[in-house]
Amino acid sequence: MGSTIIGCGKCLPALEVENDELKALVDTNDEWISTRTGIKSRRVAVDETNSDLAEVAARQALGWIDGGHAERRLDPGEIDLVICATITPDVVSPSEAGLLRRRLGLSNAIAFDLNAACSGFVYGLAMAESMMAAAAPSVAGAAGRNPVRRALVVGAERLTRLTDWSDRNTCVLFGDGAGAAVLEWSEERPGILSSFITNEDDEANALTCAAAYEAPQPFDAHGISLDAAAAGDPGLAHVDEELAIGEAVADGKPRQVLRMNGPKVFKFASEAMTAAIRAALDRANLSLDDVACIVPHQANERIIKYAAKKLGCPLDLFQLSIAHTGNSSAASVPMALADAYESGRIQRGDKVVLVAFGGGFTSGAVVYEA
Repeated sequence: MGSTIIGCGKCLPALEVENDELKALVDTNDEWISTRTGIKSRRVAVDETNSDLAEVAARQALGWIDGGHAERRLDPGEIDLVICATITPDVVSPSEAGLLRRRLGLSNAIAFDLNAACSGFVYGLAMAESMMAAAAPSVAGAAGRNPVRRALVVGAERLTRLTDWSDRNTCVLFGDGAGAAVLEWSEERPGILSSFITNEDDEANALTCAAAYEAPQPFDAHGISLDAAAAGDPGLAHVDEELAIGEAVADGKPRQVLRMNGPKVFKFASEAMTAAIRAALDRANLSLDDVACIVPHQANERIIKYAAKKLGCPLDLFQLSIAHTGNSSAASVPMALADAYESGRIQRGDKVVLVAFGGGFTSGAVVYEA
């Protein structure tokens, strides 16, 4: 018995921006980008909101519209939990998950957001599985917990809103999109066999994005001050210092953009991916020989190639979807999962590994039986 993935879906924005088009913004070209990242193009949400993308992916996973993979059509009242993994919500309150609950009419669902950067979807699956297992009928004390029989886990991002389009080292990497999966507790199927999630401190500030709040703050250390309202929020200076971006902001660079030290992130990601896969497989008492497909976070094709080499397995064991999506953070893994189902490479009974890494530093993996 366990939490089984019974549906998945994805949604990409309409606008596709190819590598050579970025020449209009920065000094780059298709050869420079594709050889270093494996990316040929990415999608950019212009009219679509984060919630729009998430809604379409969710409707596919629920079996309500064509596209994606769904074992059956679910009724709105059957969903007990909605988790949305995102760092780019449309609003602060209600949560992105709360907006989805309302749009989809999921009147019985608990709904909340989760921020674990690019690992968000994997963290969301682990959270949902834990809540479902704790409330399973066979578990002692389950009657005292919220019953969660089915969960909708979504990863949705509009990273292009946080991209510095004057920085050629980062702007070529990111794209927008959403992916979703539906979990159902089954007494007959094993479903999720193990999960492993972990954090490391990003002491070098290798991957950061500060927030920018615009509401005037009419206070200083002595109380109300109209002059203080015009001066802005002094607390932001402390954040800028902690993230080591004070000089950049003082020079007129935007505060709320993704900043990345590529070599440091590459080193972390390469080690974290292989470690998470091994840890999750060990917990499931499985080996790579048992695995039909690994669905990794699509950050950089070179990272995935490095992981394959270090694990001693063929590259074609990994689902590669980065070429026309770029790095879509929390949406990356569920969109690639939808691609794997669509291509037929995941069949009933297959053992599958989902693995991700991201800012924070976060990393983790989930092993499940399809």
